[in-house]
Amino acid sequence: MKNVVVVGAGKIGAMIAELLAGSGDYSVTIVDRSSAQLERLETTRPVTKLAVDIEDAAGLRRATAGQFAVLSAAPYHATRAIAEAAKAGGAHYLDLTEDVASTRAVKQLADGARTAFIPQCGLAPGFITIVAADLASRFDELHDVRMRVGALPKFPSNALNYNLTWSTDGVINEYCQPCEAIVNGERRETQPLEELEEFSLDGDRYEAFNTSGGLGTMCETLAGKVRNLNYRTIRYPGHAALMKVLLNDLRLRDRREWLKEILENAIPATLQDVVIVFVTVTGLRGGQLHQETYANKIYSAPVGGRVRSAIQITTAAGICTVLDLLAAGELPQAGLVRQEEIALPKFLGNRFGRVYSVNRAEDPAPGA
Repeated sequence: MKNVVVVGAGKIGAMIAELLAGSGDYSVTIVDRSSAQLERLETTRPVTKLAVDIEDAAGLRRATAGQFAVLSAAPYHATRAIAEAAKAGGAHYLDLTEDVASTRAVKQLADGARTAFIPQCGLAPGFITIVAADLASRFDELHDVRMRVGALPKFPSNALNYNLTWSTDGVINEYCQPCEAIVNGERRETQPLEELEEFSLDGDRYEAFNTSGGLGTMCETLAGKVRNLNYRTIRYPGHAALMKVLLNDLRLRDRREWLKEILENAIPATLQDVVIVFVTVTGLRGGQLHQETYANKIYSAPVGGRVRSAIQITTAAGICTVLDLLAAGELPQAGLVRQEEIALPKFLGNRFGRVYSVNRAEDPAPGA
């Protein structure tokens, strides 16, 4: 049994702890600065709970010392401190961050590390990166790689057509930060909430627009190999226009704490959600122009005797799958490991990763 620490006792951290502890192969310690949050932890499996302030570097290092791996499910601004503690303790490091600056910090720490540093192990970046890399590998010459992901309420009932299914800080950050892309063969920064498009899937209408961080490290990996590469977040039609009013016209992008308070007090959370993954790749194969598309919907489902949201399930399954592959020796054991280095068949064949294969009504992992 391998000892692991999960930092962050929110909904995603709880789901990670539930899956790993339920597998029987991991002894889980979950760390959070809030004792009250730890007491509310939504897990049915035995885990060790430890209250540690993430800003207390010495305390964090003590908590992560002697562990096989440290998994960060904390807000993006805590990423560097957690990664530094993992490196100091000689543990492997995995996180869920979509924040570009945080990922750059992890890359720096990975340089020369004796253990693996694997950032962006969630849904987007994460699983969508693995899918896009798999589709891209089937072409002789790449033209366009389009990556789209959305975590949406099944039953939208407000003007934003949105419910809080994920980190409010994370949503605001990806709506405000510059976005990476490759346009006509050149790496560029594009603006969030722009380049709006609409499409249909299974008879439902959606919009998609630029947001930050979803590409992961794909810009670096595909530089010089693709004509166009971009990532956009999927929402129901009308969402982007209203967010522009809040962020730009009312200037709440400069008052993010205000915006967070407004959203969390006005927009209810829901467990009745759907995750949409939509990737399209075009290019040449055998001298002919081809297109390959991956489209999938994953819904909320019961895990450990209670309903968990689709975003909880997919995000937690992503990082748990990568940990499993690392523990089995199927990934590099030192330095930076990119999501696109992970083979899609191995991911989907994993006990945790199989939640992406079909929409399951039963628990997504043995014993979970």
